Amino acid sequence: MDLADCRELLGHAEWADSVLWRAVVALGEEDPELRAKLHHLHLVQWSYLHIWREDPVRPRELASFQRLSAIRGWGREYYRELTAYLAGLQPSALAREVRFPWADRLVQKFGAAQPASWAESVIQVAMHSSYHRGQVARRIRERGGESPLSDFIAWIWQGRPGADWGGEDAA
Repeated sequence: MDLADCRELLGHAEWADSVLWRAVVALGEEDPELRAKLHHLHLVQWSYLHIWREDPVRPRELASFQRLSAIRGWGREYYRELTAYLAGLQPSALAREVRFPWADRLVQKFGAAQPASWAESVIQVAMHSSYHRGQVARRIRERGGESPLSDFIAWIWQGRPGADWGGEDAA
């Protein structure tokens, strides 16, 4: 896996998040389960970005967001900052060991926490985000909405489009 592959995975993630958010906005109302899942999805993305930049990880609590639209804005801001971060990244970053602030908890639970490279952590972010997008898609269907196709292969088939978050006033 090279730097271009990592950028592609994260580019797909932004497109997929934007597709998902458009479906959430189309529901037209607040939903506690959607709020919690979308907050968690973006919280993990933000946490990894802070870890990659070697910034302190300061989680934003769900209660700090009054509406879904605020979480959506926070997700969009993550991708703006991620794009700037990726622009300055060198191929040598791929093998750089990433230290996670929660590693001690993993040692307590599993007996060990092996090091992970930056590239491996990118895969984790992509997979974790995909998992939670699936949960959100399920909730959209339960609420009578149409869940979007946000698979990586769908993104490829469509020519790797950029993210379309909808209008600034959406959500």
